[in-house]
Amino acid sequence: MRCFTLALIAAGIALAQTPRTNVESGKRYPRIVIRGAIVVDGSGTPAAGPKDIVIENNMITDVVSADAMAAGRGGRRPTGDINIDATGKYVLPGLIDAHAHVQDERGGVAQPLEYELKIWLACGITTVRDVGSDTRKTLELRRKSADGEVASPRIFIYPMFGAPKSPDLARARVRELHGLTADGIKFTGINRDIMEAAEDEAHKLGMRIAHHVGVEETTAWDDIKFGTTSIEHWYGIPDAALDDGVQHFPSNYNYSNEGDRFRYGGHLFREANPEKLLKVLDAMVKANVAWDPTMSIYEANRDLQRSKTAPWFKDYLHPTLEKYFEPNVANHASYFDRWTSTDEAFWKENYRIWMAALREFDKRGGLIGVGDDAGFLYSLYGFGLIREMEMQQEAGFPTLKVIQHATSNNAKILGQEAKMGKVRAGYIADIIVVNGNPVEDLKVLYPTGTETWVNGKPVHGGGVEWAIKDGIPYHAPTMLSDVKEMVAKARGQKGTNGGM
Repeated sequence: MRCFTLALIAAGIALAQTPRTNVESGKRYPRIVIRGAIVVDGSGTPAAGPKDIVIENNMITDVVSADAMAAGRGGRRPTGDINIDATGKYVLPGLIDAHAHVQDERGGVAQPLEYELKIWLACGITTVRDVGSDTRKTLELRRKSADGEVASPRIFIYPMFGAPKSPDLARARVRELHGLTADGIKFTGINRDIMEAAEDEAHKLGMRIAHHVGVEETTAWDDIKFGTTSIEHWYGIPDAALDDGVQHFPSNYNYSNEGDRFRYGGHLFREANPEKLLKVLDAMVKANVAWDPTMSIYEANRDLQRSKTAPWFKDYLHPTLEKYFEPNVANHASYFDRWTSTDEAFWKENYRIWMAALREFDKRGGLIGVGDDAGFLYSLYGFGLIREMEMQQEAGFPTLKVIQHATSNNAKILGQEAKMGKVRAGYIADIIVVNGNPVEDLKVLYPTGTETWVNGKPVHGGGVEWAIKDGIPYHAPTMLSDVKEMVAKARGQKGTNGGM
C-alpha cells in the first residue's frame, strides 16, 4: 500500500511539472490567460507573482495578482479560450535579437529557413532585427510572420546599404529602401560624405540605422555627429579613442584578409586611450547612440575549442552550417586557420577591456542591447543570444539588467518601446513561459534545458515551454523536436553523423 501511495505521489509531482493544457501550438486564439506565473516584466524590476496575464486579440489587457483573486479580494480569476498553467514557472517578455540574419543558405548551399525560425522560437526569441539577408525574400517572410502563416518571430528588416559612389546616390539608395518598406538600414564600411548624406535622408524618412563600423574612414565620432541609432559589435568605439588615430598594424597587415582583420581586432581595445574612450562613451550617451556589443559571436576568438564543441551541436547543428564553419577563405568569418593560444590571449584581454567599457557606458546612462549575429564563428541561432546574455552577466551586469537589455532595451533600439518588450497591459502579447527561474540561472532559457545536482542526484529542468508571439502560442519543445528531426534527416542524406 505504501509503495502504491508513493507511486501516486510521484505521478502527481510529474503532472505538476508538466501540466496538461488545451493549447494547440501555432494557433491564434482570441483570448488567452496565463495563470499563476512569476513575472519578470522586462523593466529591470524584480520578479513578482503569482500573476494571471490576460491576452486579447494579440494584446496584453491585464496583469493581475492571482493570490488576491484566489482569496476573494479581486473578483474571480480570469479565464480564456485557452488557459496556460504557469504555476511554478517564470514569464518574461519575448526575447528580442537585435542583430540577426535570416539565412536559407550557407556558402551557397541550401539550408531550410524553417530550421532557423524554429530554433529562434525554441529559444524564446519572438522578435529579430534582420541586419542583412535577401531583402525581398525577407520582406515576404515578414508579411507571413505578421499574418501567422509561418512559425516565425516578428521581423524588422534593416537591409545592407551597399556602397553608393556619391552623396546623391546615397540619398537615392535610402529612398529605395524606404520604398521597399524596410524598417531601417544597415551600414558596414562607408565613407564620411556618403554616411552624412545617407543619415540625413534616413532621418527625414524616419528610418533607423545600425552601423557595423569597420576599420575605415568613419568611427564612433561620426555615428555621434550624424545620429546613428546603434553601433554594432566593437569596432569604431575604441578606434575613436586611438592616440595616433590609427591602430598599430604590422607592415604586412591586409584588412581584406579576414585572418589579419580578426587577429589584430583582438589588439584594438588595449591600444585605445582610456581617457579618450570615456569621452567617446559620454558623447554616445549624449547623442542617444545605443551599443549592441554582440560579444558571443566573437567568443571563438578567445576559446576556439569551447566554441567548436558546444553541447547542442550534437543534435541541432545542420550539416550545411557545420561545413560553413570550417576554415575557408570563401566564407565570411570562417578564418580560423593557424589560430593560436597567443591570439586567444589577446582576445581575452580585449574582452576584459570591452566588458569594462560596457559597464562604464551603462553607468553613464548608455542604452545597451543584445544581439548574437549567429550563423558564423561556431555560433548557432538562438543559442548565441542566450550565450550573449550570459556574457553580459560575466561583464558585471545584474541578471535583471541583462533581461532588460534583451527585452525593453532592444524594443527601444527598434523604436517600439511603447508597445513591445514588457509584460504590461497595453503591450503586444509577446511572452515566454519558462520552466525555471532565469534570474537565478540564465541557462534555463536554453531549449536543451539544464542539468544540476540536488542532494547528490542529477535533476533535469529548464527550457522555454511556450513562446507566444502576436498572441499565437508556439510550443517550444515541439519546435526543437522539429529541428532535431530536420538535422537528423539532413545528416542521413549527407551520410555523416555531423560531429565536430
